[in-house]
Amino acid sequence: MIDPNLYVTVSLSSLAGLAMVTTAGLSGWRGWLALKQQQLDHAQEAMPPMPSAGSRIEIADLKERIRKLEAIAAGVDL
Repeated sequence: MIDPNLYVTVSLSSLAGLAMVTTAGLSGWRGWLALKQQQLDHAQEAMPPMPSAGSRIEIADLKERIRKLEAIAAGVDL
């Protein structure tokens, strides 16, 4: 016959093992999240600031002027 203390011992050992695996997994998850946060912070520092809408319109206007000047230089009528 199997001793009831064996069931208690196996159950407590399993519970302790599960707690250790869960703790290790949680620690790894937090480390991974910290790594991703660090990567995002580094990527934001490296990115140039977004141009404003006014400067984008101005750049589009300059591109249009260049296109017209190139067409005039090539002898094409607009």
